[in-house]
Amino acid sequence: MVSVTLWQVFLCCLLAGLSICWFNTVCFVLCIRNFPANRSLALSLTVSFNGVSAALYTLAYNAINPISTQLYLLLNALIPLIVSFAALIPIIRQPPLEPLPPDGVRRDSFMFLLLNILAVLNGVYLLLFGSKTSGVTSARLLFGGSILLLILPLCLPGLVYARNWYLHKVHSSFRLEGSGFILVDVDELEIHKGMVTREASFDGYQLLNDDIVLRTAITPVQKSFIEDNNSRSCCSKLITRNQLGMLGEEHPLFMLLCRSDFWLYYIAYFCGGTIGLVYSNNLGQIAQSLGQSSETTTLVTLYSSFSFFGRLLSATPDYIRAKFYFARTGWLAVALFPTTVALFLLASSGSLSALQAGTALIGLSSGFIFAAAVSITSELFGPNSVGVNHNILITNIPIGSLVYGFLAALVYESHSTAGSKTGSVICMGRDCYFLTFVWWGCLSVIGLASSVVLFLRTRRAYQRFEQDRIASSMLYS
Repeated sequence: MVSVTLWQVFLCCLLAGLSICWFNTVCFVLCIRNFPANRSLALSLTVSFNGVSAALYTLAYNAINPISTQLYLLLNALIPLIVSFAALIPIIRQPPLEPLPPDGVRRDSFMFLLLNILAVLNGVYLLLFGSKTSGVTSARLLFGGSILLLILPLCLPGLVYARNWYLHKVHSSFRLEGSGFILVDVDELEIHKGMVTREASFDGYQLLNDDIVLRTAITPVQKSFIEDNNSRSCCSKLITRNQLGMLGEEHPLFMLLCRSDFWLYYIAYFCGGTIGLVYSNNLGQIAQSLGQSSETTTLVTLYSSFSFFGRLLSATPDYIRAKFYFARTGWLAVALFPTTVALFLLASSGSLSALQAGTALIGLSSGFIFAAAVSITSELFGPNSVGVNHNILITNIPIGSLVYGFLAALVYESHSTAGSKTGSVICMGRDCYFLTFVWWGCLSVIGLASSVVLFLRTRRAYQRFEQDRIASSMLYS
């Protein structure tokens, strides 16, 4: 065993953090460029498998050498390197990008549906068997099953070709349209911008930040909404001041930082997804303080699996938009709510069932936020600038990790006692994290409020895009 200093550990963590940011950004940009008509589906699927890596490493650890303390580091060092080199070949050799015909869009949508079904099978499998430690032989069998499920999507190209003759005999009971819920298709984007431009030239709308009043074709509902805003000037200014008028508009750095919507979005992420990430980093110590050290592996698997399911659920708006329309920023507000509930649940009870339920809720919530955030960034601030803008957004992760971790450390040490043998600081009991959960819960309420305000400020832009998308599909169908 090689001894390392604190600065060497710090350098390794720094390099790992930089590589994660670089790797994620490359994946996001590749999804956006290669799947313009199904961008959110590709992003949610790509991000979702990040959520099961901990459970997968647990299976590998139990199957290879469950008594080795260095195996986790070795797996983290080798597996990403090998997979990255394997993925480099198809990325470099990819053909020139061309717009897909409608049949191609539907084919890709069908493929993403199959991939999501396989991903759910992966998540259920790892949730059920990811923390099993019954023996080396059974652990190896379970690990082999997980590897089989992971490579199963490579068979999809054959299924796609088989689908062509299969559809001639059995007509599908559902029809998947192109994913136009978000601003991903270049053609839809141009049609939408053209419609907005024509509306402005006909004086149908004025700018929202110039005291928007709909001059023509005002419905009674819209009229009552405008009158209600006028009667409540403070709330009206909060919602309409510098409001986003159209989805997909590119925002360079200076313009992004001047947007109120960006800072509301930043606070919602900072007080939502980042708290969930810090909670997962402290999960082992939280379990120890509650006397549940033996359940740490199960809790990690639980968080990892539910984070995976949350990331998959972020694609739900695209699958149900034909029957139920809701702005993606509204889904963000919905996704933040379980974190608030979980943190106050953990503060109110120290039982194992409460710990498991809270861990699952936080994993589900943070997973949804992590996956949906990339799509929301591309919608609100432009798809071409998403690589830069999203990395600016997630600067709240290291900041939040430092602030929330420091807060948790202060509360933990204030109730701790020095170990009799090692001299290490140990805290046992509910008091170790009670105030931390309360503070985190209050901060999550602020994040929830910010997401609600962001939804109210952006829902009109989403509604206008959805109306333009429906109009364009009727026009060109």
